[in-house]
Amino acid sequence: MSIDQEKISKFFKDKFYWEIIIAVILFAVASLTGNVLEFIIHMLYFIIFLEIVRAVSNFIREQRIKITLLIDAFIILTLREFIVNVVKVNKEDFSSFAMVFSSSVNFHIMIFSGVLVFLFLLRYIADRKLYNQKP
Repeated sequence: MSIDQEKISKFFKDKFYWEIIIAVILFAVASLTGNVLEFIIHMLYFIIFLEIVRAVSNFIREQRIKITLLIDAFIILTLREFIVNVVKVNKEDFSSFAMVFSSSVNFHIMIFSGVLVFLFLLRYIADRKLYNQKP
């Protein structure tokens, strides 16, 4: 096998390159159709379904639920709602912190931000507990 063939076979064996190629193709399709935001939202829904299916299949196999899978699903769901509220719904400007409470959309954005911080904290704690367990 020549050096070029080895490089080509290594390129196709490495999953990272496949992910980049698929992401570029999906982005190009979304850009050409003009639905990048809708595409992102639907991809987040897809990831949420994947995480929930992983949690259910792990529960069926092991008779226990891995909390990290559920936290991941909720993080992705909250990110999706955050994106929808910030980009699609929010058409209001505010110049002071008091104006956050005058608009329900801005208030929801603040709530989603707090929920995201809380979920990331839970995820961090769950990872620390998972990796610090003694066998």
